Amino acid sequence: MNINVSEAIKAKRERLHMTQKELADAVGLPKFGDRTIRRWENGEASPSGAELKAILDFPETVPFPNDENARYRMIDLFAGIGGTRLGFYQTGAVNIVFSSEWDKFAQKTYHANYGEMPAGDITQIDEKNIPDHDILVGGFPCVAFSQAGLKKGFGDTRGTLFFDIARIIKEKRPKAFLLENVKNLVGHDKGRTFATIRKTLEDMDYEVYHQVFPAKDFGVPQNRERIYIVGFDKNQVKNYQDFEYPVPPKTPTRVGDILEKNVDDKYTLSDKLWQGHQRRKIDNAAAGKGFGYGLFNEDSPYTNTISARYYKDGSEILIEQKGKNPRKITPREASRLQGFPNDFIIPVSDTQAYKQFGNSVAVPVIHAIAENIIKILDANTSN
Repeated sequence: MNINVSEAIKAKRERLHMTQKELADAVGLPKFGDRTIRRWENGEASPSGAELKAILDFPETVPFPNDENARYRMIDLFAGIGGTRLGFYQTGAVNIVFSSEWDKFAQKTYHANYGEMPAGDITQIDEKNIPDHDILVGGFPCVAFSQAGLKKGFGDTRGTLFFDIARIIKEKRPKAFLLENVKNLVGHDKGRTFATIRKTLEDMDYEVYHQVFPAKDFGVPQNRERIYIVGFDKNQVKNYQDFEYPVPPKTPTRVGDILEKNVDDKYTLSDKLWQGHQRRKIDNAAAGKGFGYGLFNEDSPYTNTISARYYKDGSEILIEQKGKNPRKITPREASRLQGFPNDFIIPVSDTQAYKQFGNSVAVPVIHAIAENIIKILDANTSN
């Protein structure tokens, strides 16, 4: 093997800050592709021309660079892989001045796409050290809310990750915010959790709106329902009452529109795995549980919700295949299910990619809401 090819592959991988497993998955090598990359780098085997081109052409340029001249400064909390950031980026109106995400693999994907390495654990960051900003966004996890209901307001949120959003809002006074969460947040703890969140925000003099939207109503073929909480500082935004949520276009969706062609056999379920899936679904149905795989084809209008546990539980979205067992969706298909553009870079292993897209947001929904938030802020500025 030409030593220059061997060195070129290794140099490329190191520039991308990828492991051999990550690079193998990113360029679509078959199962055990990391071993293949290792052999190529060691000069023990040679890639085909197409394989070498796929590696050397893997993008190194950030596809979604920050616009430091944009008119609104924004911070991105619990950022994940930046799906909310991307929805706002598409408006052309925001300059991201701070981001926070603790997961090192999500940080890697974030850095590859935006050219910025997020700060780590937000619970360890002093709100006074966060840059001033106009818009705050965050998809905070809903965990461990106090049972005390509305007794203590702001104090009720201590010990939860929502508290970190609240303390930053209290200190920095953004003009607007967008928070995203599971739709069950409204009914959590008989409504007390959401009432506490709402009261906490309203006590800081914010007008608070909330709406549940399914992603499929915004053009992506996935039945993902989420709550979107929008707020405006009543003292800084005089026209806050003019805010309206977008009207979902309800464009017909089709799973075939997000499917890749010529998918590698590594995504096809083995006989043993497929039998296990079928057995668990029957057992769950008998036990009165709805958990189990969903089987879809290109003509299905939409899939069920992709989960952050897609890569390790039985609620898989599976794609029918003629003449063989069904297959898992690919990471690129997972990204499309969330409305990410095709130039979004996936620099991690398949396992991490499933987790990241399952944890992320439906970008078209965020973008539509972002446009309406920007519209209010623009009108407020021109008054």
